[in-house]
Amino acid sequence: MNTGAIIVVVILVVLFIVTLAKSITVIHQAQKGLIERFGRYKETLEPGLRFIIPFIDKLAARVDMRETVLDVEPQAVITKDNVGVTVDAVVYYYVTDAKSVRYEVANFYIAVSKLAQTNLRNLVGDMSLDETLASRERINSALRTTLDEATDKWGVKVTRVEVKAIEPPKDITDAMSKQMKAEREKRATILEAEAYKQKQILEAEGDKQNAILTAEGDRQAAILRAEGEAKAIENVSNAADK
Repeated sequence: MNTGAIIVVVILVVLFIVTLAKSITVIHQAQKGLIERFGRYKETLEPGLRFIIPFIDKLAARVDMRETVLDVEPQAVITKDNVGVTVDAVVYYYVTDAKSVRYEVANFYIAVSKLAQTNLRNLVGDMSLDETLASRERINSALRTTLDEATDKWGVKVTRVEVKAIEPPKDITDAMSKQMKAEREKRATILEAEAYKQKQILEAEGDKQNAILTAEGDRQAAILRAEGEAKAIENVSNAADK
């Protein structure tokens, strides 16, 4: 075999290996693969060892189907009573349709984050500061429902939303801390007064019981003395009769 033939064989072998490598792909567990043919969606691959037509089909994306956490950027919100608060939240979701999450929205993460921020502004904007601080579970539930409905067409299921923090301005936080401190001191004063009252009651009850016991002891002693005197008189009388 001449040199030219050897080169051709080597080239053919290399092409075969490259073609074989490009025709085999592995889709990992909890993933789905999206195949495009000439730039258009063709099919969704399930986990496992899969074969595609090289140079015609392309693995465009691997979509993670596990539950994922999306951290929503802290949002400045104005409450109904015109107090500015900063709200921080996280969204938990998982993909139900790999094709939709890839092709129905340009950037899912940005879209959900913006959607969450907008709805946080609307929800908190309808509440006073006190309602906002006391209604975290209500905000979580309402935001989850809204996001789940909005993202359904994108092939996503929102499982839960958690508001991590609601932070009022520093001056209001300081005022709330002072109020809480005053309430604690007030409760401590009330408890101290109640304890002193109970102590006085117990001491008075103890004095009363002591007085009763003393009086009862005196009465019993008087009875015994009277009985003793009567017995002595009886003995003297009996002796005189004899």
